[in-house]
Amino acid sequence: MSILVTGGAGFIGSNFVLDWLAQSDELVINLDKLTYAGNLQNLATLADDARHVFVQGDFGDAALVAKLLLQYQPRAVVNFAAESHVDRSIHGPGEFIQTNIVGTFNLLEAVRAYWGALAAEARAGFRLLHVSTDEVYGSLAHTEPAFTETHRYEPNSPYSASKAASDHLVRAYHHTYGLPVLTTNCSNNYGPFHFPEKLIPLMIVNAQAGKALPVYGDGQQIRDWLYVKDHCSAIRRVLEAGQVGEVYNVGGWNEKPNLDIVQIVCALLDELKPRADGQPYQTQITYVTDRPGHDRRYAIDARKIEQELGWKPAETFESGIRKTVQWYLDHPDWVANVQSGGYRDWVVKHYGN
Repeated sequence: MSILVTGGAGFIGSNFVLDWLAQSDELVINLDKLTYAGNLQNLATLADDARHVFVQGDFGDAALVAKLLLQYQPRAVVNFAAESHVDRSIHGPGEFIQTNIVGTFNLLEAVRAYWGALAAEARAGFRLLHVSTDEVYGSLAHTEPAFTETHRYEPNSPYSASKAASDHLVRAYHHTYGLPVLTTNCSNNYGPFHFPEKLIPLMIVNAQAGKALPVYGDGQQIRDWLYVKDHCSAIRRVLEAGQVGEVYNVGGWNEKPNLDIVQIVCALLDELKPRADGQPYQTQITYVTDRPGHDRRYAIDARKIEQELGWKPAETFESGIRKTVQWYLDHPDWVANVQSGGYRDWVVKHYGN
């Protein structure tokens, strides 16, 4: 038995592969293009593990995907592959359209052909799990109820619009062709191996480097925060027991304004690695011009996955953020290697010096 994971060298994908192989001997074929956010160093502990087969390539390369499906005969495909940074999508939307929409279409076509040729038993057991985001639902006012699976799609950035399109394609392939799909829409993830362009790792890395901690606008944009390993356990549960064709929202029940997140990170760093001059890290906080179309609030109602599949997050935000900050403090080599390439150019371009 085997599964095919796309985007398995990225932040969430690599955590999923590591957690999967910590609990199962089932072969993982890991297909990743190794763009700026794909990092084989995340998977260094699997370098000599025969259960992990890494293939560098594009999940939108239908011929390559077809070849891997035929060779390894996986019982499931878990699709993490995506361009995922809102700021990058504002500066260069074309890549998001190509990867998230066209790439997903090509993947679906290859998987549909493979699934259609399977024997009856294998065909009945096969699943394609598509990993998506809460950003497809748009922005909530402060008093509005959290996103449920039936909330109308109202994406507000090129990134979220491209992910919404990919969700619609996945849904259409189920309803039109009968392809056995599952979709998960998650809230903001955080944890180990997070590329430091996103809020939490950027704050940890900049704080230690003595750099400004850039906060958009007034910092009161609210997000629901989900520890990445909780997200991975939710995906495993949906793959195991989710109802074909259904959508499951995955959240951490942790709504917090961005400014609060930055202040919590600063307080943990004050405790775990104080500044040499004794000053608090909060003195490095700098407010920068808000990004265009910045959604004010996301919130996930995760009752469906809890009630139907018995899943709920194991980590509180307090426990998860402490583990995350400690992980970055314990892995300076990983941070240094990530910073040595295009990441540094991007941060300078976007936030200035």
